[in-house]
Amino acid sequence: MPELPEVEVTRRSFADRIQGARIERVRMGKPLRWPLGVSPETLAGHLIRGVRRRGKYLLMDLDEGLLLLHLGMSGRLQFAADLPPPGTHDHMDMQTDHGVLRLHDPRRFGAVVWAADEAREPARKLLAGLGAEPLDEGFDPAAFHAALKRRRAPIKQVLLAGDVVVGVGNIYASEALFMAGIRPTVRADRLSRARSDRLHAAVQAVLGRAVERGGTTLRDFANAMGETGHFQLDVAVYGRAGQPCVVCATPIRLLRQGQRSSFYCPVCQRV
Repeated sequence: MPELPEVEVTRRSFADRIQGARIERVRMGKPLRWPLGVSPETLAGHLIRGVRRRGKYLLMDLDEGLLLLHLGMSGRLQFAADLPPPGTHDHMDMQTDHGVLRLHDPRRFGAVVWAADEAREPARKLLAGLGAEPLDEGFDPAAFHAALKRRRAPIKQVLLAGDVVVGVGNIYASEALFMAGIRPTVRADRLSRARSDRLHAAVQAVLGRAVERGGTTLRDFANAMGETGHFQLDVAVYGRAGQPCVVCATPIRLLRQGQRSSFYCPVCQRV
């Protein structure tokens, strides 16, 4: 599932090239997770002012309104001067005078949604519950700790929930907790300020490194230029159950939390 690093890598791979483009036509395929909300024909002629990111949503600002794009569980975007005819799993083609933006999504959990602005529906509903952006300067350690003190759930599940901090998916939560020396089962409200600060720094470091490495490609993720990610080559614990810890050589352990796999070192993450 594409998480914050993959979405940010995707944004960076086409945002500069599509900025300033004028939409010529939009083709929508099979229904996605949510309806577009307007007739595709009404988007023709509009200017693309830029592409931002909020959590795992890409926000394409138009001269009137905006489009929210979500990659769902298996979606990816392609942007090129020309693309072959759409296939079975190609559910949006946006033809512009700079090239074609295509959403490929076999599971159709992704979405392309129009809104007049972020304060109006459906954008308001989709974005309102999102937590802090971990790669922004506004990701404050004190506010992060205060939010954790209000949560009694295991810290791994709090990170995944997305209402305290966005984008820390399963791989990145496991890696950040290892870097901070915190076991995934520890209750969030029991983290001291010092341990919370270590986790805050680890989240930023892990996500920042993942973006630098082009995201994580375990199956079919690629950015809008078709380039795969390489963060999977850097993981310390994720997917390494039974293998020696890179720090102490103790075998990495696997446990299930909320139907998700958690990987940790029982020595380096003692508590």
